[in-house]
Amino acid sequence: MHLAYPVVLAALLFSVGVYGVLARRNAVLVLMSVELMLNAVNLDLVAFDAWLRDSLHAGQALTLFTITVAAAEVGLGLAIVLLLFRARGTADIDRATALGDPAEPHTPAEDEPVAAEALKGRATA
Repeated sequence: MHLAYPVVLAALLFSVGVYGVLARRNAVLVLMSVELMLNAVNLDLVAFDAWLRDSLHAGQALTLFTITVAAAEVGLGLAIVLLLFRARGTADIDRATALGDPAEPHTPAEDEPVAAEALKGRATA
């Protein structure tokens, strides 16, 4: 089998994963897209390991390491998404811009400028 087939398949999988990360707003779908990209890298590692006929099978060893890192990333990522969903009521990435308790609104201090115009006024003075 030619090396081009798994490499092209991995490139397509990676492209779909990049599209999913850039276009999706749901945090779970973004995590799934990252996993798709990691699986494309795993496919490339195994394909090049088979093509080079490495006696140490370094590509397969790196693939096992990548799978371990991906499993840890999924566990931690889903825990963060679950906490975000409990706190905000949504898993939308655009709504998760501010950190902290959503019940406490931020009140600026007296010496803190309220708007961007206040910064411009200080810069010209």
